[in-house]
Amino acid sequence: MKHPNLNPWKTLSSEKIYENPWISLTEHQVINPGGGNGIYGEVHFKNLAIGIIPLDEENNTWLVGQYRFPLKQYSWEIPEGGGLLNNDPVLSAQRELLEETGIKAEEWIEIQKIHLSNSVSDELGIIYLARQLRFGESSPEESEDLIVRKLPFETAYQMVLNGEITDSLSVAAILKVKILYLTNKLA
Repeated sequence: MKHPNLNPWKTLSSEKIYENPWISLTEHQVINPGGGNGIYGEVHFKNLAIGIIPLDEENNTWLVGQYRFPLKQYSWEIPEGGGLLNNDPVLSAQRELLEETGIKAEEWIEIQKIHLSNSVSDELGIIYLARQLRFGESSPEESEDLIVRKLPFETAYQMVLNGEITDSLSVAAILKVKILYLTNKLA
């Protein structure tokens, strides 16, 4: 067995073939772990993915519904967005929660780090649980046509189990909070 920290890929050359303010796409000419020549496309994300589960004292949470252009379908998700790589991610989480739902929270708990689609991208997601909530007005970005829905956390959990929520940050966040509740690590 090879050592797990050794890279079995050999990069022969790399060419950036696309870039915008959010991502870049690089094509690598490689020798794969089996010794064959090949190509590997890598999407680099210029921001963190940030997800938030707001949870009130009655165990209600908030989901955000929106049409997702790449999927060509509507999606129910936890509040989420991007955060600059060199900024404190909790500040990005606070901004996203307020922007999408109008909610501010006094307590922020990082509950999960997750790599999203790691076979083609380096995108890192950070998920927070937000508690001790206060409510105000939302101010979504111009590109966001959102529906905000308050519901019992247990309903959101059932939506994951039923396949009604498929967004990876949302699925991971909701399952993690459910596990934390089952093990009494959230009081």
